[in-house]
Amino acid sequence: MNSKTRLVWIRLYEETGDAGLVCRRCGISRPTLRKWWRRYQALGQAGLIEQSRAPLRPAARKVDVGMEALILDLRRTRSLGVKRLRNELIRQHDLQLSLDTIHRVLVRHGAQHLDQARVCRKGARQYSRPIPGDRVQMDVCKIAPGIYQYTAIDDCSRYKVLGVYPRRNAKSTLSFLERVVEEMPFPIQRIQTDRGLEFFAEDVQRRLMEWAIKFRPVPPRSPHPQWQSGKDAALGS
Repeated sequence: MNSKTRLVWIRLYEETGDAGLVCRRCGISRPTLRKWWRRYQALGQAGLIEQSRAPLRPAARKVDVGMEALILDLRRTRSLGVKRLRNELIRQHDLQLSLDTIHRVLVRHGAQHLDQARVCRKGARQYSRPIPGDRVQMDVCKIAPGIYQYTAIDDCSRYKVLGVYPRRNAKSTLSFLERVVEEMPFPIQRIQTDRGLEFFAEDVQRRLMEWAIKFRPVPPRSPHPQWQSGKDAALGS
């Protein structure tokens, strides 16, 4: 809509004085007619021009020095990502900032990258199998309702295969297994998973036996299958 069209509404309303008639004939609502009538009364035809809805203050100015110090302190002491920073600011300080605003603060102070160094348990080390395909880690992660990500990583080459499925079940597992066997550029000797029922299904176990692939579930209460003691690694468990 331009100002000329709105002026037609106003002229018709001045002539008839019937808001219902104007709204029916012009196809607009009463609040819309009321809004532009008030602007016309206050500013004349200039009031019928659409005004910019952009914020008067840019987002970068929403954060003062104290807020920046708070964001940087949480980043430094707790190594939180941008989303967790936003959640902690809301939960602990009743401070609501957008992800973009927090990210700009981190970039401005050179703190946009987290240290991803892995901390090993005492007496443990990250192992790497000597032969590609000797052991492939497989896991499933729920990304959103109806979206499950299957991941397979080779312990020697770190070659990775990903797949997204609508369900976490035997059918999806079989489909992903076929994809892993097809895409990995070496034969797979062993697959290690957690104790999810989708891996223990009869159809899945039969398919692994047909392909002569050993199945090694992670022992109970072992949240970090990618780690094992030096002794176990030497034995090639």
